Amino acid sequence: MSWGSTPIRYVHGIGSETRNSLFHLHNARDLVLVTTCRHGKSWRELQDARCDEDNREYDRYDYEMLLQNSTFCLVPRGRRLGSFRFLEALQAGCIPVLLSNSWILPFQSVIDWTQAAIWADERLLLQVPDVIRSISASRILALRQQTQVLWDRYFSSIEKIVFTTFEIIRERLPDYPQRNGLGWNSAPGALLTLPTYSDSLRHMPFHMDVQDYQPGPNFTAIIFVQIGTSLTPNTALYRLVKSTIRSQFVDRIIILWASDRPVPSRKRWPSTGQIPLNVIQSNTNEDRTSISQRFYPHQLIKTDAILSLDEDAILNTEELDFAYRVWRDFPDRIVGYPARAHYWDDGKNAWGYTSKWTNYYSIVLTGAAFYHRYYNYLYTNWLSLLLLKTVQQSSNCEDILMNFLISHVTRKPPIKVTQRKGYKDRESGRSPWNDPDHFIQRQSCLNTFAAVFGYMPLLRSNLRLDPVLYRDPVSNLRKKYHQIELVGS
Repeated sequence: MSWGSTPIRYVHGIGSETRNSLFHLHNARDLVLVTTCRHGKSWRELQDARCDEDNREYDRYDYEMLLQNSTFCLVPRGRRLGSFRFLEALQAGCIPVLLSNSWILPFQSVIDWTQAAIWADERLLLQVPDVIRSISASRILALRQQTQVLWDRYFSSIEKIVFTTFEIIRERLPDYPQRNGLGWNSAPGALLTLPTYSDSLRHMPFHMDVQDYQPGPNFTAIIFVQIGTSLTPNTALYRLVKSTIRSQFVDRIIILWASDRPVPSRKRWPSTGQIPLNVIQSNTNEDRTSISQRFYPHQLIKTDAILSLDEDAILNTEELDFAYRVWRDFPDRIVGYPARAHYWDDGKNAWGYTSKWTNYYSIVLTGAAFYHRYYNYLYTNWLSLLLLKTVQQSSNCEDILMNFLISHVTRKPPIKVTQRKGYKDRESGRSPWNDPDHFIQRQSCLNTFAAVFGYMPLLRSNLRLDPVLYRDPVSNLRKKYHQIELVGS
C-alpha cells in the first residue's frame, strides 16, 4: 500500500496552511507527499526559505506515474474548499483522502461518497497515516472499485457531468420517479437506470445483487421481415415460425413486417396452437418504424427475454431452447449464434469489422439472439438521435448499435453459443447480406458509433458455451440436445 500527492504549495493566501504542512508526512518510501512552490506568475517574489528544497524534491518524481501507482491520494483544499486533485484521483483509481473540512462533495445528495473516499481532519494532519494504515485490504479494494464506477458513470466527461446534474434536478420535480441509492451508486448508474421503465430494480437485467433476482419465465420471439416472400412450407420464414412454436419456452411470436410485399393472410401462417402470433405491419415513413423498429419496446412484449430473429434465420427448436437456458444465467448480455469481431486497423487508423471465423468475437448479431427487453427501452429512449439517424439512413447496423449499447451498459462482452457458422437462408439471392456495400456500411457505422460514444465499448471474448457432451464421442442418445450436434458446423 502506498499513497502520495504532489500538489502545488501555496506560499500565501487561502489554502496555504494545509498545504504547507504536507512535507511533515513525506518519508520517500510508502508516503510520498512532495510539493512545489512554482504556482502563479509571482511565486518567485513570494517564495519562502523552503521553496528551493521543496522544488528539488518535487522534480525527482513523475507526477502521472506517482498518481497511477498510489493507493491513496491526499486531496487538500484549494483556493476554495474543493480541489482539482479530487477528480484526478478518481480518474487514476486512487482513493481520495480529503483534507478540506466542510467541503460538500459533488452530487452528494445522490452519491454515497463513503463508498469511495476517506475523510481526514485537516487540523489533525499528522494523524492521517495512522488512519490510512488501519483500513483493511478488502475495504481498500472496495473503495478503489467504487472510484471507477463513479468516475466512469458521472465524471468522465463534461456531458456526463451535465446529464447527471439534469437528472438530479429532474428527480426533484413533482411526480417524477426517484432512483434509490443502489441505482445511483452501483453499475451501470442512474443515467442508465431509467425510472420511467420501472420503479423496481428487480426489473433491471444488470442489478444481479438484488435479492432473489430472477428473470421472468419464457421469451417473446420477434421476427423481423424486411424482404418478404410468398409464405409456403418451404420458405425459411415459415420453417422459422414452426421451429419457434415448438419451443417449450415461447410466450408469443411477433412478426414485424417491414417488407413492401403484402402481409400474408392469417391462414398461410403455421398453426400456433395456444401461442399468440401478432403481425405488426410497418409504415416506413415513420421514424420509429425504420430498421430500428425491431428494437422498439412494443407493449405486446410481456416477457423479460426477447428472441430477436431475422426472417431467414435457420435455427431449429433445440438451438433456441439451449440459447434461452444460457441467457437465463446471463440476463444482462446478448446471447446468440452469429458472431462478428472488431479490431484496430493501424493502416487505416480506424476500427475494422470482420465476419471471418476467428478465435475471438465482440459482437453477437441480433439476427438470432436473446437479450433483455430493457435494452429495447434504452435503445429507443436513451440513445443519441445521431446514432439512430445513422442507422435509419443506412438501413443497416442496428444490430451493431445494440451490441454497443449493451456492452456500454454492462462493460461485458456478448456470449456465443455452439459452433454453428451458418444461420442465414442462402437460397435468397436478394438478401442484403449478399450486397457488397453492406459490409462497407457496417465498417463505417462501427467508427461512427465509436466516435459518438467517445470510446470503443465492444469487448472481445473467446468464450463459447456448448451443451453438455457436445461433440463428445458418446452416443447421441445420451445427449439432451440431439439436433444441435447434427447441425453444428
